[in-house]
Amino acid sequence: MNRICRYLPLLFSMSFAYAQSAVDVNLGFGTFHDKAAGGGIDANTGATCTTGHTTGSTCLLTPALSGFFMGFGGDIMLNKHVGFGGEASLQPKKQDYAGFQSRQIFYDVNGIYAPVNQKKVMVRLEGGIGGATTSFSYTASSCVGTAVCQTQSQAVGSAKHFQIHAGLGVQLYVTEHIFIRPQFDLHYVPNFTNQFGSSMAPGAMVFIGYSLGDR
Repeated sequence: MNRICRYLPLLFSMSFAYAQSAVDVNLGFGTFHDKAAGGGIDANTGATCTTGHTTGSTCLLTPALSGFFMGFGGDIMLNKHVGFGGEASLQPKKQDYAGFQSRQIFYDVNGIYAPVNQKKVMVRLEGGIGGATTSFSYTASSCVGTAVCQTQSQAVGSAKHFQIHAGLGVQLYVTEHIFIRPQFDLHYVPNFTNQFGSSMAPGAMVFIGYSLGDR
């Protein structure tokens, strides 16, 4: 996500080099899904395990990827049909992960093609590359007697993967500059099966944004 945030100002500044360019910034809400991997983590040792074996009673199953995601992004349309941009999607709230907590982040840079671009509607196809990060932490509590208790979250590492992104969205303008864009996304993440059950993570977002420049 930090990489995308560094590149977005550069994308916006480049737009001023084009007389017919338009810049969009947007904020989105939605969800992404991936099935559970089917394995688990032993609560006593932290090793991988499978329920039904000798460790079955302490084997905590890893979950599916789900829950609420927020999205941030921006793009530059160089003309009515071609542009490029970047976006990032993340879980604002961590989800339980076999005794740990996890947070999923997807980020990517995309080329954009708009076969339909009219005053009130734009149909957008986008595709690009980026990364996927699954960060892990655990929460520990400590007390001094019964008077003072403290809960802390401790990071324990993260898994980072390359990913390929494809998206389809319909951008509906409610005013000259303000739009709403329902969008369907697919992230293909090689080796994502180390954390979840599939290398494919489909999702859907609804973006609210503001458009500047000449459409």
